[in-house]
Amino acid sequence: MKLQFILFLALSVFTLGACNKSNSHPVPNIPFDFTIDITLPSYSSLMGVGGFTYVSGGSRGIIVYRRSIDEFIAFDRHSPQDPEGTCALPLYPDNDNFLILIDSCSTATFSLYDGSAISNSEFGLRQYQTVFNGSNILRIYN
Repeated sequence: MKLQFILFLALSVFTLGACNKSNSHPVPNIPFDFTIDITLPSYSSLMGVGGFTYVSGGSRGIIVYRRSIDEFIAFDRHSPQDPEGTCALPLYPDNDNFLILIDSCSTATFSLYDGSAISNSEFGLRQYQTVFNGSNILRIYN
């Protein structure tokens, strides 16, 4: 019985140690929790569906997109292709299609609509939680 426990413990330690850590998201998870009033002039682009804006927070800033009347999504502008955050410019929308975010230091592209990788990235964007009060206040947090 004691031998079985030791074998089980050794197998558990080996299994946990053998996990591939490359599956963890490369963008750091930096805790934050704040609200914005979308009726303020600095966030006026969020008043209409399809609008987006930048806010401070996360690792390299956050891009917020209004997907529908009552649905907002928020992604970190830190590219998963740049884990150390050394690229001078965070992700930014393509001039020809703002729903595509470009990593200026690689050829990776991402969807602003859902955060998925479009090309040249194993990972999608780090997404944050949003809660809209239905009127003017949007909470963004992780």
